[in-house]
Amino acid sequence: MVPRERVLAALRRQVPDRVPMYMEFTPPVVDKFHSITGSSDPADYFDLDIREVSFEPCKKVADFSMYLGELPPGSNVNEWGVGEVKGSGWSHFVDFVHPLQKAATVKEIEDYPFPDMTQEYRWQHIPKAVKRWHELGYAVRGLPPFYGGTVFETAWALRGLENLLVDFVQNRAMAGALLDRVTDISKGTATILAAAGVDVLVTGDDVGMQRTMMMSPSMWREWLKPRLASVIEAAKEANPEVLIFYHSCGYIEPIIPDLIEIGVDILNPVQPESMDPERIKKLYGNELAFWGTIGTQTTLPFGTPDEVRQEVKRMIETVGDGGGLLISPTHVIEPDVPWENIMAFVDAVKEY
Repeated sequence: MVPRERVLAALRRQVPDRVPMYMEFTPPVVDKFHSITGSSDPADYFDLDIREVSFEPCKKVADFSMYLGELPPGSNVNEWGVGEVKGSGWSHFVDFVHPLQKAATVKEIEDYPFPDMTQEYRWQHIPKAVKRWHELGYAVRGLPPFYGGTVFETAWALRGLENLLVDFVQNRAMAGALLDRVTDISKGTATILAAAGVDVLVTGDDVGMQRTMMMSPSMWREWLKPRLASVIEAAKEANPEVLIFYHSCGYIEPIIPDLIEIGVDILNPVQPESMDPERIKKLYGNELAFWGTIGTQTTLPFGTPDEVRQEVKRMIETVGDGGGLLISPTHVIEPDVPWENIMAFVDAVKEY
């Protein structure tokens, strides 16, 4: 099988010639990769089975100073107006400054300068890129240009997490106005990516914590489920064949049936520290494929290379049984992961 055939077979819960794999790296690990391998492209070097397309950045970011005030030197402001202040520790961590954290009325939400994702210069390259990757034999994953997630994470990046959760209870009109605006943008970008022919459309919002959900399932069903459903519906209308990928770290087991109901095809990352991948496969493997399962809190940073190989083997033999697995670390690989463990992961996928 060529990589695209392998990916589509696995994600459509069929048996591929081998389980496809994927990895993402934090900037310090990319630097280590360049230093060790001399290669410029991890996807090519590791022969990953999927490639990605996304939108071009906004040519001119609006002036958000009235929302953010003065930021420390070296800070960044993204096109959504979220301030990014360099945090402590590893260089890729930032602290957020939320531009709508002091908003008090629905009108302030309505007047906010949200980014325009639909301008042609931002997406006109995508259909050609998809066609080129397909001709080279690769599956293509479409990444919307969101700050955070499809609905919830982008909204709280703008409003502040605590503020938005309080709004769900005490300021419902403001919460609805913000979520609806973000959802409309999400529907537009999902439609563009699906129409361009991507094989997998990325959606998601982190709503899980280590042992429980960040909000009650009933609150998620009220505020987020119908909005996510509308994004998925828009994508499927543009391209009925597109596979819907949903990401949430942590424990989200109570809402997995809801995700299936609204059209999610692929669950990511099935974090083994929070949910048992074997159990989730037994419960939902007839309706979902799984992308992930190799723990970045446990196995990859703290296991030996042999333990990494054994975990890969176990996941392929259980979660991958009968198809339905694209194996991957459950998050970007952080600098504390030994290089030997990265290579053990790659070698084990190909061996087993």
